[in-house]
Amino acid sequence: MSGADSTEPDLTTLTAVELAAARGELPAWSRASPRRREHMSRVAGLLEEWASALRLPQDEVLRWSATGWLHDALRDEDPRVLIHEVAEEERDLPGPILHGPAAAARLAGLVDPRVQMAIRYHTLGHPRLDRLGRALYLADFLEPGRDFASDWRAELRRRMPHELPDVLVEVIAARLRHLLDARKPIRPETAAFWSDALTKVAEAP
Repeated sequence: MSGADSTEPDLTTLTAVELAAARGELPAWSRASPRRREHMSRVAGLLEEWASALRLPQDEVLRWSATGWLHDALRDEDPRVLIHEVAEEERDLPGPILHGPAAAARLAGLVDPRVQMAIRYHTLGHPRLDRLGRALYLADFLEPGRDFASDWRAELRRRMPHELPDVLVEVIAARLRHLLDARKPIRPETAAFWSDALTKVAEAP
């Protein structure tokens, strides 16, 4: 079959772990309950939908889906185990947030660095997150299985992915308000993420 006739996507850019995750197959070390897997499936579905809407190459669509599947691979692991797998500067994180950095550490060298970065900071945010990382941050918050502010979140999903910078500002603002109302500290990377998101919206044409 000639190149002009071929419609097969080039999957050589994907790692074995990414290809498996895009099929919903998690690493053997993952710790995710059936309910957690349902959440991961919804996040992966959103990311795949958004990547397709952006007309990304098929290998990138699959990579976005894989990221959704992998982001909570360690969410149901004991934080007392995970704390020994994260960087020293992350050991003061609350237990429920350790799963992102720990999964990223286990995936080092096994996935694209952008996937690793997205997973590491999917709960906190970080100014160096690329479009995939920002999309994961949003998909994790906006997936339809969550049972709060349903109408508002549905409207934000409707605006995705083509209004990603503006939607991101709205979501970060909501999460910051929650932290402030709960008198919880705001991590430096989260504050920097907020400032960067605002700057990108202000600089948009």
